[in-house]
Amino acid sequence: MADLHTQHKALLAPLRRAQYDYEPARVQAELRRLFRHDAEVKLCHPFEDLVGAEGLYQQAYQPLKQAIPDLERRDYIVMAGTCERGQHWVGCGGYYTGTLVQPWLSIPPTGQQVAMRFHEFYRIVDNQVVEMQALWDIPEVMLQANAWPLAPSLGREWQVPAPATQDGMIPGPYHAQQSAASCQHVIDMLTYMKKHPSQGGPEVMEMARFWHPKMNWYGPAGIGTGRGIAGFRHWHQIPFLNAMPDRGQYVDQIDYHFFGDGDYVAVTGWPNMIQTITAGGWLGIAPTGKKITMRSLDFWRLEYGLIRENWVLVDLLSMYAQLGVDVFARLREFNKARNMGGIAFPIPEVEN
Repeated sequence: MADLHTQHKALLAPLRRAQYDYEPARVQAELRRLFRHDAEVKLCHPFEDLVGAEGLYQQAYQPLKQAIPDLERRDYIVMAGTCERGQHWVGCGGYYTGTLVQPWLSIPPTGQQVAMRFHEFYRIVDNQVVEMQALWDIPEVMLQANAWPLAPSLGREWQVPAPATQDGMIPGPYHAQQSAASCQHVIDMLTYMKKHPSQGGPEVMEMARFWHPKMNWYGPAGIGTGRGIAGFRHWHQIPFLNAMPDRGQYVDQIDYHFFGDGDYVAVTGWPNMIQTITAGGWLGIAPTGKKITMRSLDFWRLEYGLIRENWVLVDLLSMYAQLGVDVFARLREFNKARNMGGIAFPIPEVEN
């Protein structure tokens, strides 16, 4: 018999297959099979908290499918493990793709293929999903629709790649010792990273001890990718910490779940960061002095004991909403002269 984590990854496989071809009735049936009726569904802004399979399908997937009739799910990371609280999680990273022919969340249709990254985490009890925490990179779709309503990204904006080693779909059996070592490496890295700036300059983070010289940090749309330690620091960390130097000081008020699977590590939390914007320089945001919560759902891949790749999604839309900025209102203002009608584009039906 397969180990528990391999079983849990197999449990999600039929849903992932159904969303690959995306026949609505089949997707809905798989969601109902997998999710407990009262499962907590924590999705990014503007969806927020939903309830069970029906809430997720009706309020999130159905509108997305209407806007992208040839919707397709592609995973490049599927991993599982047990967090520090003894909870069992499956983490999936990938992107939804297809042709955007109808407006979605006020994003104008393009008639072109779009891709939207997702990080989705499922907590499983007795072979049912009882909680889902998920971020969709909605701003990425805004960029591809040439409808960007925010400040330009400092990092590189592109379609973030799958793992360089092409081994993110982790098969069984589960390797407990290796997984625990990988997870501890990431936790140690984060512990050292939080020493700066309160305990000294950048040297106190000892980043070369944890990160590969050719590491890639794949941030969300609005931040972008940084290459190497220098790229990560210049295009993300320096402006982030300058604006919010109290990062990491409210650990008693946040929620997070770390787990490892071989060379891969994941964290999910709702929220898992709290900090105060006390200076400018990050995303063009003025120093409001307001404490905000942030949801950051991440994957790391280790290579020869160092972090080579880090996939990061942050719910930037939720953060802006806390600051009183309605990104969707800005989106509508920027694009009110565009034709928001559907694009007549033949999409072949998939036969299953």
